[in-house]
Amino acid sequence: MASPVSSISSISVMSSSSSSEWYSSSSEEDAIMHNMIMNAAQVFMAADEGSSQRLSRRAKYNRDQEAGYDKLVADYFADEPVYSAEIFRRRFRMSRPLFLRIAGDMAQSDPFFYIAKRC
Repeated sequence: MASPVSSISSISVMSSSSSSEWYSSSSEEDAIMHNMIMNAAQVFMAADEGSSQRLSRRAKYNRDQEAGYDKLVADYFADEPVYSAEIFRRRFRMSRPLFLRIAGDMAQSDPFFYIAKRC
């Protein structure tokens, strides 16, 4: 039985002796390689055109985010909120005046946080 070291060295000798043959190319081999690449690209492009949507493992649900936003504002931030100050504090972990002061300061310092009135 041959030792692992001797079999590895024989593989490296074989690969080094055939390396000059492997790297040699002719115009015929170049044409064959070019055709293979072009065919593969066409297959991928055809597959891309066939499917307009990306495949996803997750199910997509319509959560009606605008209605959720409207309900959140009506429940917690309206002039007469549905929930008490105690429930607000439990949910947001701060008092409503503190939350509104932080939101106001952020809106003044960065226009990203400005809440535009919806029409």
